[in-house]
Amino acid sequence: MTPVLVVDDDPSIRRLLRLYLEKNGYTIHEAASCAEGASQFAGVKPSVVLLDLGLPDGDGRDLLAMIRQRGDTPVIVLSVRDSEADITGLLDGGADDYITKPFGIGEVIARLRVALRHRLPASVSRQKLAIGLLDVRMDPREASRNGLEEHLTPTEWSILEIFVRNPGKIITRNQLLREVWGPAVEQDYNSLRVYINQLRKKIEQDPSAPKFLRTEPGVGYRLRLELPDDE
Repeated sequence: MTPVLVVDDDPSIRRLLRLYLEKNGYTIHEAASCAEGASQFAGVKPSVVLLDLGLPDGDGRDLLAMIRQRGDTPVIVLSVRDSEADITGLLDGGADDYITKPFGIGEVIARLRVALRHRLPASVSRQKLAIGLLDVRMDPREASRNGLEEHLTPTEWSILEIFVRNPGKIITRNQLLREVWGPAVEQDYNSLRVYINQLRKKIEQDPSAPKFLRTEPGVGYRLRLELPDDE
């Protein structure tokens, strides 16, 4: 069973998560503070962390920073803070995803599943991946659509590689700008939007209503390699 660490000072939320997540095959470990969360993280070595921010002995951001210093264990933030600045700052700070309270348990389970597979092994870069209508191999950089070769620019490949290595994870606009163009480029969101739209024309059946390369309003973008059954 997959170990999940829930760090939240609200016992009713911990009970709710334990009840439903254990039914779905997860082993739940609980912590009610930053200190307890750090201790549990070191001892349990969870596969994923569900992290509240408003903890009695500090801010969950401090625990997030500690986790990031020790590796890339997926961290999903659960918080009532819903401002664009808060969400973007947390994602830029290393959180893998963000769910605003109150939340639906179905959404938490879905995001957990995504977070657990958000890092692809290096060997995947040599495999053929289907991304919407586009079939790609990242190494070498080859793409086809409906059996015909599809040309991607070097910048489009760079952007796509970031998404492929982080499937289902929200990638902030600043992360994309920093990784593709370097730290000197800041907040050139219009240029980024142009490249995202170009990729959508190659990936999506209807680029004006994207199902795979989705916008997270005010934050960034998320690539889904698979669609839910109801889409």
